[in-house]
Amino acid sequence: MLRLTKKADYGLMALKYLAEQADTGAQSAKDIAEAYHIPPQLLAKILQTLAKQGLLVSHAGTNGGYALARPAHDINAFEVIRAIDGPLFITSCITIHGTCDLHGHCTIKEPLRKVNDSITDLLSNIKISDLVEMSEGAHSSESVAVGGGLVTILAR
Repeated sequence: MLRLTKKADYGLMALKYLAEQADTGAQSAKDIAEAYHIPPQLLAKILQTLAKQGLLVSHAGTNGGYALARPAHDINAFEVIRAIDGPLFITSCITIHGTCDLHGHCTIKEPLRKVNDSITDLLSNIKISDLVEMSEGAHSSESVAVGGGLVTILAR
């Protein structure tokens, strides 16, 4: 099963929170952690990583904290996940190196590459602003074509 890591999940939650609070200035890691019941030390490390990757800006001082480096509609879920977890590969043969012991005999590499590309495209098309809108509305879903079928991803 393909699943986001807790760190990636927390990172997306933090960016959603910062998008919702964009008009009020920088937000502390502590405030974000309290809002979502995230372990503060873990969230602090995630926020530092996102700042190093250019997705957040860090403000020092009494009223310091974190803010989005770009508008929420210019940041997508894929870049957040990649910043935290590294490249997304659903199987080891879909890597930069791309070879395995079954090279030349494998019949599923290309279909799996298409699945990987579809997931990447789907996550690239989900903007942080979409996460804010999804939480304001009821349940929504997004579908993506995968290997001749349709996979629906529910967002709550």
